[in-house]
Amino acid sequence: MSTLIVGSGALACLFAARLAAIGEPVNLLASWPEGLHALQTDGVALEVDGTRTQFPVRASSDPQDFAGATRALVLVKSWQTARAAEQLQACLAPDGVALTLQNGLGNQETLQAALGAPRVAVGVITTGATLVSPGIVRWGGDGIITLGAHAQQASFAALFEQAGFQVNLAESVASVQWSKLAINAAINPLTALLNIPNGELLTRPAAAALSAQLAQEAASVAAALQIPLTFADPVAAAQDVARRTTANHSSMLQDVQRGAPTEIEAICGAIVRAGQAAGVPTPVNETVWKLVEALKPA
Repeated sequence: MSTLIVGSGALACLFAARLAAIGEPVNLLASWPEGLHALQTDGVALEVDGTRTQFPVRASSDPQDFAGATRALVLVKSWQTARAAEQLQACLAPDGVALTLQNGLGNQETLQAALGAPRVAVGVITTGATLVSPGIVRWGGDGIITLGAHAQQASFAALFEQAGFQVNLAESVASVQWSKLAINAAINPLTALLNIPNGELLTRPAAAALSAQLAQEAASVAAALQIPLTFADPVAAAQDVARRTTANHSSMLQDVQRGAPTEIEAICGAIVRAGQAAGVPTPVNETVWKLVEALKPA
């Protein structure tokens, strides 16, 4: 059985390399021209501790090239999910399953609307990765893949564990999703707006205060929704991540730097919408959401 990976960014390349390393046939459905060309020409490369290893993969922009796929990983940006869903409609087998490991909220629902709930699984990943250049990814340290309940949960878990990932099985991933969402909201948009690495948020008092408010608002919405977070103090948790990734440029900052759309809609935007539905005010998340949106050229 081969694995279809939808995407060609950092996480897509990381999974492609780790799976190819264990002999898993890997197919990538890519839309980014530079990434597609690199994957078709040289395969995927993984950098770990300064050592780069190349792996062969099959890559195409045409979903029909992967017709009948039974196992797919959705690793595109949240704003690309609707397109990915259409592509999977064209190539996922009737009994195939697509697993989303994307940032933010709303991806699962978009995929389910196109594919049907039984064909969509959901998980959350905290492993880091940086795209060095098209087709070349640098491993960013260990993390955990949390997989929600699904008929294929054990199959995905076995595959990922064989590839060296740490896997956690859960009935629901909502707690992990909202915990990651709170940290993403506290770090990503501010680093993008201020053009700074993660750790610098802690050295600027005004930025640290805003970051704390972003995390606290997200936690308040989660509490109203009766979703327990994986930590007691959301501010301390966000600060800890910023400290441990002090030199990292967040994915949102990297998106802004290269003029690409960001995932702000699925992060701060999702918190604001959930807050409105739950009657919880989220003014800082709403302001930051609009400021990041305003960075886009007219």
